Amino acid sequence: MGFKQAAILAPVSFFLGVLFICFNVDHRLLWGEVNEDVITDGFQFYTTFFNAPPAIKALLHGMVGVGLIGFLSKLHKWDESAMFFDGSSLAAYVFAIVVYLTVTINSLRTIVNPIHDVDTREDQVVAMRVLSAGNVIIILALVLILILQGGQEWAYRTEARAVAEWEEVQRKKGTTTAAEKKDQ
Repeated sequence: MGFKQAAILAPVSFFLGVLFICFNVDHRLLWGEVNEDVITDGFQFYTTFFNAPPAIKALLHGMVGVGLIGFLSKLHKWDESAMFFDGSSLAAYVFAIVVYLTVTINSLRTIVNPIHDVDTREDQVVAMRVLSAGNVIIILALVLILILQGGQEWAYRTEARAVAEWEEVQRKKGTTTAAEKKDQ
């Protein structure tokens, strides 16, 4: 694994870690019974998340940039592997970023800073459930990236093994042919 691969896997793994922490609240909002305790836990968690210090937000957005740089640097070498594995991974990464920008940020704003006389508590609860669904979608996109990057590494290793076996067969044929010529 090289630097370019690490520049992709590190941010993806980091974001999966953050989202799995959020999943402690999300799974109860999506698949459990939504009662006042679950709603209160969700409000407290996402309010803390939204009001995090600027350094935390800078770290999150910086990791997004590291991932994009990693993908673009891997795509710079345009071969079949880059087209299929890295191109598909980049598409999933951009999709996750778009979900973050369109769903996560807007839902967090509705939860934490509702518009007076417009957003009701019901709207906040719906926004929290939409945010939870968006987090699950982002998790799926990031897991897809890990699968695609693992598939790319497997393809590289399989191809290298096949080339080594072919070269060994060719070397043996060459040795056999040279020995046959000496005998004649």
